[in-house]
Amino acid sequence: MAEFIAFNPDVEVYGQTIYGFVNCMESGKDKRLAILAQHGIALNPDDWYNQQKWLNAFKEIAESVGEMNLFLIGLAIIETAQFPPVRSMEEGLGVLDVVYHMNHRLNGEVMFNPNNGQILEGIGHYSLISYHAEERTAVMVCNNPYPSKFDEGIISAVCNKFKPSNVQKISVKIDISKERRTKGGEPCTYIISW
Repeated sequence: MAEFIAFNPDVEVYGQTIYGFVNCMESGKDKRLAILAQHGIALNPDDWYNQQKWLNAFKEIAESVGEMNLFLIGLAIIETAQFPPVRSMEEGLGVLDVVYHMNHRLNGEVMFNPNNGQILEGIGHYSLISYHAEERTAVMVCNNPYPSKFDEGIISAVCNKFKPSNVQKISVKIDISKERRTKGGEPCTYIISW
């Protein structure tokens, strides 16, 4: 599985989510809008856009202005993504897959159905593998077509948004001992500590 290649050509991304891409920082906003337009995305928050076109824009951003921007976009996406009610960091990480699916659709159908909890397959997953409050560690596995730095930003944003009140700093690092998309692997594993 490679970064920037949709699993299914019919998947779409919710426009409100893409706003995080545009608004991740003021500097370069016009350039990001121009890159989206070059890839056929005339952004309207209520519309849906082809995921592959969005991934193509991601790739161009990564190549032209660097991966750190992908991390910042991941941070910003959580602020605009549709999110169910969450009371803790563990819950936030645990529902990340639901959030991911709520913001994508396939053949006109949103990929998470809140009425029955059903998730449609076709975009991969965000999986909380372990969470140890006493040891202050957690492990997430991300198996999707998005860039690794973007996933790192998303996980960091969720952790910071829902961290316990007594926690000052959270670290999210890719586990370089495991396979990862940047090295031709399928999933990326992230170690979280606080």
